[in-house]
Amino acid sequence: MSRPRYVLVDRDGTINAEIRGEYVLEAERMILMPGVAEGLRDLQQTGLRVAVVTNQSPVGRRWIDEHQLEEIHRRMLDLLAEAEVEIDGIYVCPHRPDEGCSCRKPQPELALRAAAELGFSSQEAFVVGDKDSDIEMGRRIGATTILVLTGQGRAALEKGVRPDHVAADLREAATIIRGLIEQEA
Repeated sequence: MSRPRYVLVDRDGTINAEIRGEYVLEAERMILMPGVAEGLRDLQQTGLRVAVVTNQSPVGRRWIDEHQLEEIHRRMLDLLAEAEVEIDGIYVCPHRPDEGCSCRKPQPELALRAAAELGFSSQEAFVVGDKDSDIEMGRRIGATTILVLTGQGRAALEKGVRPDHVAADLREAATIIRGLIEQEA
């Protein structure tokens, strides 16, 4: 039996809107961006599984606690479930950037933990995100990287980040991934 293939997706700026660049600190502010549910559903119909890998420094900054973060994620999962999308896991770094932890993207710890727990090869995975830290994490685990131009994606591209592929949004990223899988077959 072959191992499942995974897409590791960033949260803020990739799945949900960042309203005026602010963090999502309340569950009701969790709003999916247009095309996200369709893109994730397309990935799953292609036979891929999905996990979320996200830095959440508001926890470390004590702007929200773990329970509030769980409520935010519960709303995200509920919104996606309404669109018939299933997320296999959410992997979170709760630390501030200045803490020097080993789990904050671009460090590979969260992605490698997801691979170990969910039983997939990181080298066969895809990483989709809007920041240079997402792309660098993907590189460090040997995954195929896709930068979406939502959230901070355009700024990351202007700073010189070099992903394997660039997509307008998560829906287009799903189309790219489907094409890559078809080429492999």
